[in-house]
Amino acid sequence: MSLGSKQRRFTKMIGLLIEYAYQNGYELTFGDAYRDPRLHGGVGQKKGYGAAGSLHKQRLAVDFNLFRDGRFLQQTEDHRPLGEYWESLGGSWGGRFNDGNHYSLEHEGRK
Repeated sequence: MSLGSKQRRFTKMIGLLIEYAYQNGYELTFGDAYRDPRLHGGVGQKKGYGAAGSLHKQRLAVDFNLFRDGRFLQQTEDHRPLGEYWESLGGSWGGRFNDGNHYSLEHEGRK
């Protein structure tokens, strides 16, 4: 599947994930979504930010900030219901590699 086809599929899947979150009492804001490939990691940026192969730079990954009842939920475990739903759609959930708010679509072996 081409990168463009995956990007379009990913966008549709993100819409389903957002709808699922709100139907189940969660609220979301975007965290890290698209990363300009011209930027590199710097002070205060999380590890891997500047990685050339980041799926964020290929428009195939997004990090969400998760809320419920006005509370910001920061733990990987808080994201589990959404992560497992995301996996059921065919995505890769960062909770499997200690990045619980990360939702991506695998490309060229990267998650």
